[in-house]
Formats: sequence, structure tokens, C-alpha cells
Amino acid sequence: MSERYLFILFDDESTWVDATPAEWGAMMAAHERFSKAIVAAGAIDHGGEALQPTTTATTVRTGPDPVVTDGPFVESKEAFGGYYVIECDGLDAALALAKEAPSAVVEVRPIMAV
Repeated sequence: MSERYLFILFDDESTWVDATPAEWGAMMAAHERFSKAIVAAGAIDHGGEALQPTTTATTVRTGPDPVVTDGPFVESKEAFGGYYVIECDGLDAALALAKEAPSAVVEVRPIMAV
């Protein structure tokens, strides 16, 4: 049975701060190859996006007295930098694909079927 998964990509942003156009192009080509690998594996690539650096983030803490602050919620070396939504035949297939992702860390999360 086909299920959808969110691949949350984490990388060290400092790698890309001063990236040359050639380095940036190589990284984008790696993601293009990964998208093709998803389809070649018989899964469906529902797309994804790269995110602006964490320096552009704003965090809203909700509750009775909401607080808005600059920056990401959590500080770490690897930052959430993009995502893919894929559809494949179960968690084992999703994990096999995640191992091919051009990213330092990939968190694989099943998407709720509602």
C-alpha cells in the first residue's frame, strides 16, 4: 500500500554561506539526481523546496501570551533547510530512498492519512 512521507533535510548552513556558483550548481544537480532516483525507485515525488537560511526565520511561541522572536526555534549545527514529500510502498522503501538524499541528516516522517 502506498504511503506519503515527509523527508526533512538538515545540513550545516555554513557550508553554503560563501558557496561559489559552481558549488551551488553541484548541490542543485545532486538534488535533481535524487528526485530522479525517487521516480526510478517507483515512488512518486510530490515535490519539495529549499528554505531560506535560519537567519531569516521568525519563531512564534503560542499560548495566552504569544511571543515573537527572531531566529529558529532550536539552535544546532545542522539546520532544517528543505524538504521532499514522497509517496512509496511503506517505511522500508522510504528509508532506502532517504539514504540516497544529498543531505547530512534526513528525518523521515509519515504523513497522516485523513
